[in-house]
Formats: sequence, C-alpha cells, structure tokens
Amino acid sequence: MTAVTFGIIGFASLLILIALRVPIAIGMMTVGIVGYSALNGVDPLLNYLKTAPFWAFHVYDLAVLPLFLLMSQFAAKADLNASLFRAANAFLGHRRGGIAMAAIGGCAGFGAICGSSVATAVTMARVALPELRRYRYAGDLATGTLAAGGTLGILIPPSVVLVIYAIITEANIATMFQAGMLPGILAAVGYIVVIAIYVRIRPDSGPAGPRSDFRTRMRSLLDIWPVIAIFGIMMGGIYFGLCTPTEGGALGAVGTALVALGRGQLDWAGVRESLIETAGPTGAIFMVLLGSEFFNAFLGLTKLPGALADFVQTFSASPYLVLAVILVIYVILGCFMDSLAMMLLTMPVFWPVMAKLNFGLSPEETKIWFGIIVLVVVEMGLITPPVGLNVFIINSMAKDVPMSHTFRGVTAFLASDVLRVFVLVMAPVLVLALPRLLN
Repeated sequence: MTAVTFGIIGFASLLILIALRVPIAIGMMTVGIVGYSALNGVDPLLNYLKTAPFWAFHVYDLAVLPLFLLMSQFAAKADLNASLFRAANAFLGHRRGGIAMAAIGGCAGFGAICGSSVATAVTMARVALPELRRYRYAGDLATGTLAAGGTLGILIPPSVVLVIYAIITEANIATMFQAGMLPGILAAVGYIVVIAIYVRIRPDSGPAGPRSDFRTRMRSLLDIWPVIAIFGIMMGGIYFGLCTPTEGGALGAVGTALVALGRGQLDWAGVRESLIETAGPTGAIFMVLLGSEFFNAFLGLTKLPGALADFVQTFSASPYLVLAVILVIYVILGCFMDSLAMMLLTMPVFWPVMAKLNFGLSPEETKIWFGIIVLVVVEMGLITPPVGLNVFIINSMAKDVPMSHTFRGVTAFLASDVLRVFVLVMAPVLVLALPRLLN
C-alpha cells in the first residue's frame, strides 16, 4: 500500500468518525496519531508528540482568538446589540419588512465587534425576536432573518474563522480582514434586498412598524457611538498597520469592557462570567487546532495534498471548474459540519491544489481571494439543511416556529449567498480592492 493510498484511507476514516458523532478534535487526533505511527513508527511518533503542542500553540497570532471572543462577551454585557438594533430600527422600522431589515443591520454592526456567528445570532435574536413577534412577522421570515443575519459575524471583520484560515495558509491576518470588508457589506445589502422582495411577494409576512421622528433617530445614533469608536480604533489600527491584530483585539476587548462598565452593566461577577464564557470556546478551538496539527502531520507523511495537486494538473480542466468542484464539496460538508471543522479538515488538502492553478492573480492574491470565497461558502453551511447550526440555535429561541418553517425562511437568503459567491468568483476585484488600496 502506497503512502498516498494510506492518506486516502485516513481521510475517509476521519469522515466516518465525524459521521459517528466523534468530536472533530478527537477524530483528527486519533487518525493523525495512528496514521503517523503506522507510517513512521512509534518512537518517531513519541518524539513528535513531545514538541507538537508547543509548535501548534506558540504562534503569536493565536492570542487574538480569545481576545475577539472576550470582546463579544463584553459587547453583549454592554447591550451594544440592543443599541445597534434600535438605531437600525429607527431608520428602517417604518418600512414593510423594516424590522427584519433592522435585525440584519444590527447583526452587521455587532459582527464588526464580535467575530463569532453564533454569538451574533444569539445576542441579536434576544433583542430583535420580541419586536418581530410584537409586529406579527411571519415565523419563517423572522427566524430565517436572524439565522442568516448571524452568519455576518464570521464574514465582517474581525472574524475568528478568517484568523484560522490565515494561520493555516500563512496569510496576513490584517490583509484578510481588509479583504472581508466589502464582501461583508455586500452580504448585508443582499440580505436586506431579499427581505424587501420577500415582503413584496407576501405583504402580510412583514408589517411596517411606526415611523421614528428625527429626535429619536439622532438619539439612537448617539447610542451606537461606542461601536463606531471601537471598530474605528481596532480595525483602523489593524488596517493601517498601526497595531497587530492581537493588539487590536486587546484594544477591542478593553474598549468594550470600559463601555460596559460606563453603562453600569459590568461588575466583577460579570467579568468573571465573561472570562469563563470565553475560556470554554477558546479551549474547544485550541483542541481542534491541536487535532489538526496531528492530522496535518500525518497528511504530510502521505504526500496526499501534493499528489492531489499534481493529479489535478494532469487534466486540462479550467481552473474555475476545479474551484467550482471544491466549493460544491464545501456546500456538502457544510450540511454536516461546523465552519471551523471544515476549514481545518480541508484547507491542508485544497489549498495546495488552488496554489497551482492560474486565475490571473498573484499567488498572494489567489490566497486572499480563495479564502474569502471559502468563508462565504462556509457561512452558507450555518444555515443549510440538515444541520444548519444557526437555524437550530434560532429555532430553539423561537419554540413556537416549526423547524421546517425556519429552514424555509432561510432559503431565500441562501439564494442570495449563491449569487454573491458567483459575483465574487467572477469579480475578484471586490475582494482585492481594499487590500490593494491599503497595502
């Protein structure tokens, strides 16, 4: 049996373990350790295990992950999500479907200081769902909007998944954040357009709310100045090279904590709770990263990624056809796996293939462009049946809405995502414009 064949068997075994509900971190560790020892022997494996955890976690950029997660906790404590929703609702709520549009606007704003899809979906649902119910919005539109809006948390920088992608492919985190901004805005606008079309087809699904006067609108804008200030200082510093992403994350965490303290919504018990709520997801992410380190070491021994890249090059297929196949695989995996697991599992295999294809871009620009496109497709997996993590989370908060109605509600948003992927593939400039301008 060749090493490449062994690699294919190992990859298939990992997929089987995932299908059997084995945690992705444990599955990667198991396949990686067993495969490494089978190919290299037990003694080399033990030598590798002595240093692997250190080399997996010594990367300075990884410190940004708990900082972004902590920032989202402090932002929730400060009720910045409520301020963002109220501001968006003051300007959009009087339109048909306006409260749902305001929820999308709130998700986009909260995503700009959060970096987590689940946190964005949950915190915004707590604020927006009661209002959507009060104005008798259809259950499918209300829950579908919140589930889809939550995905903006991983696309609009800062983004935890973008950080992981940058570390895996050795891309610049700040550049990836720059590249994600325009596609993120495009996503939010696309979702608002979807709602506008939806309520025109079904006028009773999204009744208009009351019109806010000028004074109310100005007061709502004053309430969101902390979000604008935090985002401006944090992302402005990162974009223009004034601070590293880790330093920017620290500024964001401190800034949101100060806002929460200033509003009287954070005490020592709240700080302790925020730290604990940050520690859990951070530990889970780092366990998955360690598992991927073992699995990637095994794949490196099998030379499967290089063999796959060489195999693709033997065909005269269009690079865009290869890209389309990869994106379809991501859509299928997204039906069963979470975004972080998909990225860690597939990127060591797919990126070497993409790196050898010619899209008329430099290697670095291809890396940036591919990362954003993959992020958009991974984001789709959060609202795609049968798993759709965001759908399950929102549906658990709206128990009166059948799950089938929530999935029906996200269908139109998925259509918007598909269109957006096509646009980004055909027009890389939408991804690369900001990095080219700022670098």
